Amino acid sequence: MDLLSKEELSSLIHKKETPCVSIYMPTHRVFPETKQDPIRFKNLLREAEERLKIAGLRSLEAKKLLKPAKALIKDGLFWQYQGDGLATFISSDVFYHYRLPLKFNELLVVTDRFHIKPLLQLFSQDGRFFILALSQNEVRFLQCSRFSVKEVELNNVPRSLSEALKYDDPEKQLQFHTRTPTATGERAAMFHGQGVGTDDAKDNILRFFHQVDDGLHKLVRKEQAPLILAGVEYLFPIYREANSYPHLIEEGITGNPDGLKAEELHEQALKIVEPYFLKAQEEAIAQYKQLAGSERASNNPKAIVEGAYDGRIEILIVAVGIQQWGFFDLKTRMIHLHPEAEPGDEDLLDFAAVLTFLNGGKVYAVKPEEMPDEAPVAAVFRY
Repeated sequence: MDLLSKEELSSLIHKKETPCVSIYMPTHRVFPETKQDPIRFKNLLREAEERLKIAGLRSLEAKKLLKPAKALIKDGLFWQYQGDGLATFISSDVFYHYRLPLKFNELLVVTDRFHIKPLLQLFSQDGRFFILALSQNEVRFLQCSRFSVKEVELNNVPRSLSEALKYDDPEKQLQFHTRTPTATGERAAMFHGQGVGTDDAKDNILRFFHQVDDGLHKLVRKEQAPLILAGVEYLFPIYREANSYPHLIEEGITGNPDGLKAEELHEQALKIVEPYFLKAQEEAIAQYKQLAGSERASNNPKAIVEGAYDGRIEILIVAVGIQQWGFFDLKTRMIHLHPEAEPGDEDLLDFAAVLTFLNGGKVYAVKPEEMPDEAPVAAVFRY
C-alpha cells in the first residue's frame, strides 16, 4: 500500500486547474477478484473521457490527459498488489495514484479541483500516535497514523542499556554484559560489582530510561498524540517512573519487541489507541448535539457551505460516500443545490470539508449511519 502524508493532501487541495479528474474505486487483495479491478478502472477512464469532452476538451486532448492513467490498465504487477481502495488524481501536469486501506465507493469527479473528501478518513479522528519499543538491548521510536508507520531516528537517545551506562557517572558505573535470552525472549542483564542485587539492576535501568526520556522530550515536547510502550511487562513501571510525556497510555504492548517489525507493532498498537480516536469523534458529535438548535450549530448544507467559506467552522462532521451536488457563486454568495450532478457542479460537502481543513477546523469523516440527525453534514461554528 501507499502512504499519503498530510503535506501531499494539502498539495492536492491547493491544486486548482480545469480540468482535474478524481477517481475512487474499491480494489481487491486476492485472486481472482483482482482480475476485475483493471476492468473497472478502464470503464471509469472511458467515462472520464466522455466527461472531459462534455467539459469542452477535444477528443485528442482528453485522450492525452488520461494517457498516463491508461498505461496502468495493463500493468499486471500494479493490480496484483492493491489495498482496499484506489484513489487517482489527474490533471495536465499531475498524475498521482494511491493504493489505500479504505474501501471507497466508486466515484468519478471532473471539476476545477481535486475531490478529496473520501481521503479525510485517513486524517480525521486525530489519528496520530507514537510507539516506544523498549528493551535493554534496543530502543525504537515509531511515528504512526491509523494507516501508516514510520521509524524515527533517535539522535540523542542511548540505543541500549550498555550504551547508557558507558557514559554514566564512573563511580556508579557497573561492568555490564548480556547472557543468553531468557524464556521471555529478553536478554537478561548481568551486573558485576560489590553489593549488586535486584535494586541495583533496577536503578541502572531507571537511569537508562531517564536518558531515553530526556532524548524523546526534544522530539515530542509540543505533541499531544498518545504514546504506547512496547516491551516486557516488568520494564513498564520503571519507564513510567522516568517518563515526563503526559500522554503516555496506561496499556502497552507486552513482550520482547526486538524481533517484531514496525508493521507488527503498529497492528497491535491500533487495538489499543482505537478507543481514544473514537472518543474524539464521539465528543465532537456530543458537542454538536448539545449546541443543536442554536446559532452555533447547523445541519443545513447551505449554511455550512457559507460558514466554511468564511472560515467559521470549528467542527465539521461529514458522511462518507454521500455527495451534495451544486455550486457556490462567490460573487453573489448564492448556493445552488441539485439532486444530480450537472455541468459545472461540485460536491459541496467536499468544498466545505476542504475549507474547514485549510482553516484549521476539525473534520470528522464518518459512516452515514453514525451521522447526527441522519443528515449528510453537520457543523459547529466558532462564532
